[in-house]
Amino acid sequence: MADDSAQPGSASGGAEPIIELREVHKSFGKLHVLRGVNLALHKGQTTVVIGESGVGKSVVLKHIVGLLRPDRGEVYYHGQQIGRMRARQLARLRTNFGFLFQLGALFDSLTVAENVAFPLKEQGRRRREEISRIVSEKLRMVGLDGTQDKRPADLSGGQRKRVALARAIALNPEVVLYDEPTTGLDPIRSDVINELIRKLQRETGVTGVVVTHDMASANKVGDRIVMLYNGEFIFDGSPEQVAATENPVVRRFIEGRASEEELKGLYQGS
Repeated sequence: MADDSAQPGSASGGAEPIIELREVHKSFGKLHVLRGVNLALHKGQTTVVIGESGVGKSVVLKHIVGLLRPDRGEVYYHGQQIGRMRARQLARLRTNFGFLFQLGALFDSLTVAENVAFPLKEQGRRRREEISRIVSEKLRMVGLDGTQDKRPADLSGGQRKRVALARAIALNPEVVLYDEPTTGLDPIRSDVINELIRKLQRETGVTGVVVTHDMASANKVGDRIVMLYNGEFIFDGSPEQVAATENPVVRRFIEGRASEEELKGLYQGS
């Protein structure tokens, strides 16, 4: 650990974690993306994962929901090892998770109501009236009740993200995973999404994991910020600890400064 803050997952008073990654390794061909990652996620806490593009942040999310299995190491959900689960067990597990994809991933051919209702219908065993009530409730939570009959093409980028968030929470998940939730949005619309993430945490007690490059967003929504670098978490602390850190890698990232090596040759021949 290249910082004086706590080890990843240690700062929650000894409470049993909801999710835990232990010594997780993952490679794609010759590219070794995760190199013994350790991370514990605790109930009701929003953890923000920062790091450069391509460093493996989304790979961490995919391990949490069993979309990827580690080459070595284990991933646990409430003490159950996800890597050993069969397909049917994984399907049940995933009903405890909501996932806000980077680009929203709404179905263009469906209405807003049909998009939000999709996971409810996939689960089955619900009456039409109950589905309609839940859809309205979730859209109300994101400030978009009344848009049920619109299609994604009729909405702004920020509204599409909010509909996607309503869909992500349709099944009242225990954990919501946010993959670059403010990508493609201007600062005002980004702040709306940030406020919604905080609102959901306050009102539902949901546990959040946010992957982002946006430090304004990280500081606003995060109870805790961890940084992934060279396949390992090199920092774990509060937004205040991030701002005060002297770790040169973290400082360059939060200040948006390229290294001398990255700038080398940029002006040669100019």
